Amino acid sequence: MERIYLDNNATTKIDPEVLNVMMPLLSEKYGNPNSLHTFGTEVHPDMVKALDQLYAGINASDNSDIIINSCATEGNNTVLKGIYFDIILKSDKKHLITTQIEHPAVSHTADFLESLGVTVTRLPVSESGLITPESLKEAIVKDKTALVSVMWANNETGLINPIKELAQIAHENGALFHTDAVQAIGKISVDVQDTNVDFLTFSAHKFHGPKGVGGLYIKDPIKLTPLFHGGEHMGGKRAGTINVAGMVGMGKAMELATTKNAIEYENSVVRRLRDKLEDAIISLDDTIVIGSREDRTPNTILASFKGIEGEAFLWDLNQNGIAASTGSACSSEDLEPDPTFVAMSIDSDLAHTGLRFSLSRFTTEEEIDRAIEVIKSSVKRLREISSTYVKGE
Repeated sequence: MERIYLDNNATTKIDPEVLNVMMPLLSEKYGNPNSLHTFGTEVHPDMVKALDQLYAGINASDNSDIIINSCATEGNNTVLKGIYFDIILKSDKKHLITTQIEHPAVSHTADFLESLGVTVTRLPVSESGLITPESLKEAIVKDKTALVSVMWANNETGLINPIKELAQIAHENGALFHTDAVQAIGKISVDVQDTNVDFLTFSAHKFHGPKGVGGLYIKDPIKLTPLFHGGEHMGGKRAGTINVAGMVGMGKAMELATTKNAIEYENSVVRRLRDKLEDAIISLDDTIVIGSREDRTPNTILASFKGIEGEAFLWDLNQNGIAASTGSACSSEDLEPDPTFVAMSIDSDLAHTGLRFSLSRFTTEEEIDRAIEVIKSSVKRLREISSTYVKGE
């Protein structure tokens, strides 16, 4: 049976070009980069090249930092907890602002800080599913808010928040600004200098790089207390031997994902395939898609199919070779209603049936055609089963 992967917001296939540049670092050039002998020093040029690719990919200035870490979850924790130690504990700024739709890496960390006495405000979403500048203006407290943390693109809906405007509001009120850009890189243009964000986090496996490696951008001249202590790696900013092969793979993946041609491909070919699938989905009765197409990343659909239980639908699709998701992969074991549906106050009959379909540059027309057939057939079958169950037949 042909398998079709439509869960690229959870993770992506590693690009063959990325794997090729990683292999020598896994087999031949395996030295610890902190060692003084040639086995260690010979990997330095590869690491420098990877950093250059990362800086270029998000247009970071040379004076700013990109800390190589394990993933965006680590980066998010580093920022929020670093702000706690460096600002909240040492000043009158005891207030943190985030949103109701953040990834658990941010929302759970904010919950933890709240348990330590930090005042946390969680911005609601508008009717369109976005975080608006107006909501931030209402919530921020001048010279009392330490940090504003808003995801660039939502992992469930793909909706793109107005990061540049939100960062400006934060700065006008004396607060720093952080964005989790995991779902943005490789899908839309990400420019840290244009948006003027202070912190930005990303994970390589979201844009066809390897798992287990990510990056944290820190704008010059900001300094953060490290999350990890135990060595002088990354200039003392993140202890632990660097995953050199992962770093090099991430650099190559960033380069491939952020070229002008790559972004244009996402916003033409991938968007067209996404829209084709979406048109087929919304042609079905009692089906909705969250967020306007213009406000979303070009690869993402979050849909709700009334009268179908989400886990049953996901299982049925899986049995027919289609990989989708009920939402964030980091909370997929939680059978509570999708947090985005809850935040947007969508009817509860629909809220627990949301399925996310997310494409990539490797998705083909033939795969979308097959997925449409399977989705339509599955919806019909499951609704018939549900109708029979309700009638007691």
